[in-house]
Amino acid sequence: MSVDSQERGARGHILTELGFTLTRVGDELHGQAAITPEIHVPGTAHLRTSVLVVWADIIAGHLAAHVIAPRVPVTLELDVHLFRPAPGSGLLRARGRTVKAGRSVFVAEIEFAAEDGEPVAVCGAAFMTQPDPSKRLPPKLSEDLPVTDVLSVPLADRAGCERREPGVAVLPRSEDGLNASGSVNGGLIALAVEEAVLSLVPGDTLSSLGLRYLAAVRVGPAVATARLRGGVAQVELRDAGTDNRLAAMATARTFGG
Repeated sequence: MSVDSQERGARGHILTELGFTLTRVGDELHGQAAITPEIHVPGTAHLRTSVLVVWADIIAGHLAAHVIAPRVPVTLELDVHLFRPAPGSGLLRARGRTVKAGRSVFVAEIEFAAEDGEPVAVCGAAFMTQPDPSKRLPPKLSEDLPVTDVLSVPLADRAGCERREPGVAVLPRSEDGLNASGSVNGGLIALAVEEAVLSLVPGDTLSSLGLRYLAAVRVGPAVATARLRGGVAQVELRDAGTDNRLAAMATARTFGG
């Protein structure tokens, strides 16, 4: 059963409960977090691919913010590719670097490795400046991520993300799941996309996930609809509260496919 929305709102931000921490090392940002059962793919002992998206988005977003500030960076595209099924325990480490810092587009690359140094995945992320000039970042930027309550229930339950039927997942808009622009966080959108795909292949995990963010989900709920052919999934995510406006498109591949 999903966590009640009132209980979710009384806590801190959902993503702070993932225990991810950042450290600046020269021009790079390094991060790490412990992998726990709450962030496993249901029915498996492997870390969710959508959690890699969350952590990549955090690193790339902080890198972009230092270039774009005081304007707010907005994720345009983000893709993650796993070399093998993700580990299910130990520390996961990440290293992010700036690839391009242009006037209109910012691009970063993030690499993930297991505690023993074995490469796990690589991710690319592209950002643009939030079009609304009234949106501003805090005057002082910090890489210190507050860790509130440790996630005590599965991530999908914590976020209220439900599989409604095969190929369909629904994610509500909640105050503890928003980004700096006041819309549903891009990492949680990845969770909804992942859930829609996994509902078609229970027990499998995603070997790759590519997201294209087209519009903010400001009202919700976000509804992800997936179709799977030959091991490749195509997903559309819409904001049901704004006449089903298309908010994101994604492609994914499973290890079983």
